[in-house]
Amino acid sequence: MATVSPPWAYTLHLPHDPHAPGIARATLRTVLAAHGLTELTPTAELLASELLANAHRHTAGPYALRLRAMEPGRLRVAVWDTDPSVPPGFGADGASAAVPPTDAEGGRGLHLVRACADSWGASVLRELGASKGGKLLWAECQ
Repeated sequence: MATVSPPWAYTLHLPHDPHAPGIARATLRTVLAAHGLTELTPTAELLASELLANAHRHTAGPYALRLRAMEPGRLRVAVWDTDPSVPPGFGADGASAAVPPTDAEGGRGLHLVRACADSWGASVLRELGASKGGKLLWAECQ
């Protein structure tokens, strides 16, 4: 397992384009390989995929993927978007949204994130100057 010295963070700003989540996943794989963290790739890619898909599907504006080393062997995957609404299951109250019926075609993404991440959370961001506000959903894996 690689050590992280100094700590690093990368942010990839994405347009609201159907190709954006795939480009973000490819970037994630490249960053983890460059930092010797390939063992985190399967889980980190799943977390990123679900958070990116949520941002793409439920917002109309741009979004961003942020990758940050938290400590040796631990990664935070975060996705920012312009909508300040925190989805059920990621709020401060910790309440989980109902699991969709087995024949539903969607609605399982954030359940997968909660099941696969070591920790997760959300922050609502206020508009400040040039900042666009919105929210940041994050999940950590190690």
